[in-house]
Amino acid sequence: MSTRPIVLVTGASKGIGSATALAFAKAGYDVCVNYNSDAEGAAETVESCKAEGARAISVQADVADSEAVVQMFQTCDKLLGPLSCVVNNAGIIGGASPIAKLKPQNLEATFATNVFGVLYCIQEAIKRMATDQGGNGGAIINMSSLAANLGSPGEYVHYAASKGAVETLTIGAGKELGAVGIRVNAVRVGTTATDMHQREGNPNRPDMVARVTPLGRIALPQDIADAAVFLASPQAKFISGTVLTVAGGLAP
Repeated sequence: MSTRPIVLVTGASKGIGSATALAFAKAGYDVCVNYNSDAEGAAETVESCKAEGARAISVQADVADSEAVVQMFQTCDKLLGPLSCVVNNAGIIGGASPIAKLKPQNLEATFATNVFGVLYCIQEAIKRMATDQGGNGGAIINMSSLAANLGSPGEYVHYAASKGAVETLTIGAGKELGAVGIRVNAVRVGTTATDMHQREGNPNRPDMVARVTPLGRIALPQDIADAAVFLASPQAKFISGTVLTVAGGLAP
């Protein structure tokens, strides 16, 4: 059995999630790669992690489904072992829309994945990490968005609201779980070079944001992945309940 720590990264078949899984593999972790529908992308992430010397598996689960989350964690237990870290990366924008035209099903799906999914994964992580339940402690990292502060009017207010909830959850969980050895932090992600905006109907947004970002570009997935690895590391051992902004100097 490997003595490497083990991380579960949700939504790791592409983009930030895939980069994060690979960054953890390079940092010495074995990796459980979660995906919802992109099995091929998840398999590619697994192979990239294995190339770095990690044990890696992919597990299909929709994090909005509490039973699927339970089964995912059980599979990780069985095939890899006890988790040291969970990165709650899975998320959706729910389509670009002004508030007046927002469809109820898009609102419900956004909160089911972005908020309920994070809570379900935290609940399962507690069962395995909490020192009062026989665990060795650990780290939980939630992916938020600069939208939580900016509000994203006319585009993604529902998405921004869901990420505001993630940040509140991070602060509260950090306070509640510190006593049982679990640190909880979030990365407040700026616009990042992935295909999400194209898929969600706003392909011009990355160029627009890059023009007003002090560092002159949008984030690369690796920028976000590096922040997550740092928050899980011993170098961050006294950081909890904190939201780290990674947005190139762009702020509200």
